[in-house]
Amino acid sequence: MVSITLPDGSIKQFENAPTGLEVARSISEGFARNCVAMEVDDLMVDLNTTIHRDVRLRLITTKDPKALEILRHSAAHLLAQAILHLYKDAKLTIGPVVGDEFYYDIDMEPVSEDDFPKIEAEMKKIIKSKTPIHRKEVSKSEAMRFYEDEPYKLEMISELVDGTISFYQQGDFTDLCRGPHLPHTGLIEAVKLTKVSGAYWRADQSRAQLQRIYGTAFFTKKELDDYLHFIEEAKRRNHRKIGTALDLFSFHDEAPGMPFFHPKGMDIWNALILYWREEHRKAGYVETKTPIMLNRGLWEKSGHWDNYRENMYTSEVDGIEYAIKPMNCPGGMLIYGMKPHSYRDLPVRAAEIGVVHRHELSGVLSGLFRVRAFHQDDAHIFMAPHQIESEILGVLKLAERIYSTFGLGFHLELSTRPEKSIGTDQQWETATEGLRAALEIYGKAYRINKGDGAFYGPKIDAHIRDALGRTWQCGTIQLDMALPERFNLSYIDKDNEKYRPLMIHRVIYGSIERFFGILIEHFAGGFPLWMAPIQAEILAINDDLVPYANDVKMKLETAGLRTEVDSRTESLNKKVREAQLNNIPLILTVGSKEKENGSLSVRTLDGNVRYGITFENFFQRVLQHIDKRRLDLDIFPTS
Repeated sequence: MVSITLPDGSIKQFENAPTGLEVARSISEGFARNCVAMEVDDLMVDLNTTIHRDVRLRLITTKDPKALEILRHSAAHLLAQAILHLYKDAKLTIGPVVGDEFYYDIDMEPVSEDDFPKIEAEMKKIIKSKTPIHRKEVSKSEAMRFYEDEPYKLEMISELVDGTISFYQQGDFTDLCRGPHLPHTGLIEAVKLTKVSGAYWRADQSRAQLQRIYGTAFFTKKELDDYLHFIEEAKRRNHRKIGTALDLFSFHDEAPGMPFFHPKGMDIWNALILYWREEHRKAGYVETKTPIMLNRGLWEKSGHWDNYRENMYTSEVDGIEYAIKPMNCPGGMLIYGMKPHSYRDLPVRAAEIGVVHRHELSGVLSGLFRVRAFHQDDAHIFMAPHQIESEILGVLKLAERIYSTFGLGFHLELSTRPEKSIGTDQQWETATEGLRAALEIYGKAYRINKGDGAFYGPKIDAHIRDALGRTWQCGTIQLDMALPERFNLSYIDKDNEKYRPLMIHRVIYGSIERFFGILIEHFAGGFPLWMAPIQAEILAINDDLVPYANDVKMKLETAGLRTEVDSRTESLNKKVREAQLNNIPLILTVGSKEKENGSLSVRTLDGNVRYGITFENFFQRVLQHIDKRRLDLDIFPTS
């Protein structure tokens, strides 16, 4: 008798050892048709695996997020089988799942996206056949004999320890694989090849160059269509493409991974910083600034030299070793330690827009999203133990207020102690429980991210959600007991005794460069009025009115608006179209009537046009809209 305990606590008993599929059928045939795999005592296995003992069992259906990885893994095998049908001399290597996609690296003649329809047609034949997928286990020596004509598979098998090796077979195709896989190929209802690139075997340029063919797969065509639409929309919003088109920033070989911001990019940057400073002043922060380069002794004292050295840029000055700061916190320690502090001073909330440098491998650099030089909107909060919860809550509420201004949702994760860390067990336990208690009071759901804390303390990470539903880790709140001890920081309490303050490290934008890139894609380059690099573009009906358009420009600039005049000898319609393509929020047309009446014709990005707007009305509504940092374009009411 085999007892199967299901997730709801119910128990099913079988006289003979059942497969997962048989367990699913005992629930219902309809349910079984949607099952793709199972978890047996938390181990993911194939649905047709026989269960010989009492276990806890969770059946994985097509609705389970884990099912997509199994689907795409099976789709990678499907691709490999189709390739072998079409390209007889092809030699297979590996075919993993990466995010929403899969790929297979194959030693074969070059292919292009023009070949995809032919390959996809062969894949669909195999799908239609609903070929069963079976697992079999063989010895290492048997596996070597099976792959005697497959050099890449042989190389991988030779590196495995002696023992059982698993294969998966579907029809005339067999592949070396751990699994699990779908029960049959017919479950791969929606598959699409997406791109092809070159890749060296094992990333070694001295080895063979392979064809890396990418694809994605879903259980329904609608899910696939939605995904492909998402990908196209993401391409349209690509911040590097928009940043170039709008002349916001650039990168140069003279400083790899270090962005250059152009005048229009700086207009957006300054709008972000101005807003940040206003919110932080209201939240009781003071602002500081620390040097970009500090000596080795400081970094040894902080623990960065031992724990972060490989990411730091160093130099030698007057025989002394220095490092360009990868983080702002040690400088903040020095400022706090400059004078004695009383409990009455606490909390001290000291913020800094600090430029930091971290060495990233050239292969991972990615526009503004992954750079080597960036600014952090850092802050260090020094406090007494009883202030932990209130200060963390204050940071969470400040972050929520700032993110909502950009229309960004977010979720929270609590990251605990990593393997490489400093501080005592007691310090880590106290710090972790302090963060957990604050999150419970805050009242929003959060996830536990084990082992992903900073080396000096646990942290809360804020993952923002953009207009496409993508998440980005930006804000972080780290509770630190170790650095105040390393720097011998103290305060005098009510009993006139010295005590060690606790410290919060926190950022909200995170890397401002990265946040900038996220906002470009979030708004698709159509920034809200308060952020837009050019807030208003003035178009004269004819050349005679260009001087008047310049007079209007001066009025708008005096009021604090970022304005341009398009005085080119192009048609008005062309100028309007180009201004719209450049996402100018306000397009102002001036003709003889507007000059005579002292009014403006105003077109907003939503396509609405308002005629006869007086300057008084224009300034009142536009400046109020900017002051409130609104996201909408409804500046002027419809008449």
